[in-house]
Amino acid sequence: MSLVPLLLHVFPSFATGGAQVRFCAVANRFGRRWRHAVIAMDGELSCRERLDPGLDVTFPSLVLPKGDTLGNIRRCRAALRRLAPGLLVTTNWGAIEWALANLLPVVRHVHVEEGLGPGEIDRQFARRVWTRRLVLHHSTVVLPSQGLERMARDIWRLPHRRLRLIPNGVDLARFGARAPRPDGVPVIGTVAALRVEKNIGRLLHAFRLVRQAMPARLVIVGDGAERPRLEALARELGIAADVRFAGHMQHPEREYAGFDVFALSSDSEQMPLSVLEAMAARLPVAATDVGDVRLMLAPQNRGLVVARDAAALAGALLGLLRAPDRCREIGAANRAWAAQQHDQEAMFAAWATMFDSATA
Repeated sequence: MSLVPLLLHVFPSFATGGAQVRFCAVANRFGRRWRHAVIAMDGELSCRERLDPGLDVTFPSLVLPKGDTLGNIRRCRAALRRLAPGLLVTTNWGAIEWALANLLPVVRHVHVEEGLGPGEIDRQFARRVWTRRLVLHHSTVVLPSQGLERMARDIWRLPHRRLRLIPNGVDLARFGARAPRPDGVPVIGTVAALRVEKNIGRLLHAFRLVRQAMPARLVIVGDGAERPRLEALARELGIAADVRFAGHMQHPEREYAGFDVFALSSDSEQMPLSVLEAMAARLPVAATDVGDVRLMLAPQNRGLVVARDAAALAGALLGLLRAPDRCREIGAANRAWAAQQHDQEAMFAAWATMFDSATA
């Protein structure tokens, strides 16, 4: 029997996203300090490409039919007994059946709440509030943002002693100098999974307003179910020639180096890794006012966090593109702020302390 603790991580999906990328970074940082088993509720495991091949990681398969909540709770509970992990780590509402299965505890439980789905952006569902309040009351709950921490405390009414605020961090060394651009046409960039709540359509509408005022290009790094609709929207708006859908990239550092401005157009975020990466890449950020985005940025950049509106976002983008010196100054301030406030080693230390204490 191994003395190395086994952590069972359950994700709604193990496609590339903020929570999945962070898990891979933490697992890679600490090597064989723990063993890992990863279950994706939808069977999607594409983010496994980010895990170092030397890690002790397995990917158990478990079929959970949609709509069969009681049956799935039994299946999850049986899997917990069979796998016998030292710790169950669930992520987001999509993995709540596993938390329900452990309501009469089989193993210790940590729940990670990354953010809210599209339907919860402007209101909370009573059923989900009450379920979280009941199921997570005795669990450790990890939150990346102050906004989510307030929600967990004030709305879900979870005990404060159970909450762990662990802000995301960024690897500054991955992001080097900006790439020169011979033609001088500025580039707006974004990096996002193409999902509804990212509202890339808002960015396309904002970019159309930018293009009416000046030459520019837009690069969208990421993939997802929304891509066909967004490509069609770019054609409909008459901007397709100036928009590049770059698709999924495991290491998007080179793309950041080619941006002049980073744009975030989401309806819902908490502490997005893409904004931290943009800061590390010395970029100014024009963003919608969601989650902790305003607090994440250097003070010089906070005036460019605007309402969830295409015209407001276009105004922030134009204000930057028309002032290259201001872009460089804000980008440098963001890099310095990221180094001071968002170093990934502090994040790694916090996760290691939490996992070690939970499995002790």
